[in-house]
Amino acid sequence: MRVCLFTEPHRGATYDDQLRLARFAEDAGFEGFLRADHYQSMGADPGLPGPTDAWITLAGLARETSRIRLGTLVNSATFRLPGPLAIMVAQVDAMSGGRVELGMGAGWLEREHTSYGIPFPPLGERFDRLAEQLEIITGLWATKDGERFSYDGKHHRLLDAPALPKPVQRPGPPIIVGGRGPKRTPEIAARFADEFNMPFKTVAETATGFARVREAAQRHGRSLALSAGVVVAIGRTEDEARRRAAPLHVPSALPPEDPVVGSPDALVQRIGELAAIGATRVHLRIIEMKDLDHVELIASRVLPQVGAL
Repeated sequence: MRVCLFTEPHRGATYDDQLRLARFAEDAGFEGFLRADHYQSMGADPGLPGPTDAWITLAGLARETSRIRLGTLVNSATFRLPGPLAIMVAQVDAMSGGRVELGMGAGWLEREHTSYGIPFPPLGERFDRLAEQLEIITGLWATKDGERFSYDGKHHRLLDAPALPKPVQRPGPPIIVGGRGPKRTPEIAARFADEFNMPFKTVAETATGFARVREAAQRHGRSLALSAGVVVAIGRTEDEARRRAAPLHVPSALPPEDPVVGSPDALVQRIGELAAIGATRVHLRIIEMKDLDHVELIASRVLPQVGAL
């Protein structure tokens, strides 16, 4: 089982907070450090000092880490145009020596769009734009050196793009498509993704999502890795675990989740259950990014037990 940390800096984290945690996770043996792509917190707490941009942050981390994989889980398709995004990701991939992963989703939090003047089209159009973005990004990366890439879609048009720079990873960084949607998400994942991620649901709900993606991938003659997001609040004692889980009880815009609150063994059990339904990777969402003791506990008590799953 491959184990990554997933963080939500929009809850309140500076670049230095993220760098500290990424370096700690790298030294502790986690495979990856992935972050959310949001410009606003989910609840009433403003998340001081305010949001940090995902790709500006990852560019910095690329130069200040050496082994750990870096990426988004997941970019909102509404935030960036596909051509410039392909350039950003390729550049950060080169800056990291080929350690970048691109997670993509349709976008869902309307009020952060309203707050910052970002258009927020209806759900169907957001999925259409996501599919076009992935078609463009993968097309740009796959274009041979010296050739040009053009695209004429409903929402995006590119004409004679030089398709540069190229990422270090060929044909491009791994693409993760994540989401809970029952129809469009599995289809888009099956067409474009290297990994499908089911975020923060029960094992049964995750198994259902995996089945949908497997079926869609089979229709397209493809296979892809399956991963699950897990909200984590564990402790050496019950009181410690409950303290770490306290922020989960604060009202927010997030849909219902199924966290693991308890002992390290409870997390090992959950990861084992996810492995049994086909997950080969888990993204552990920690709540407080400055709580390095929490990360150390996971590294020392959980990672040694799940490596062979």
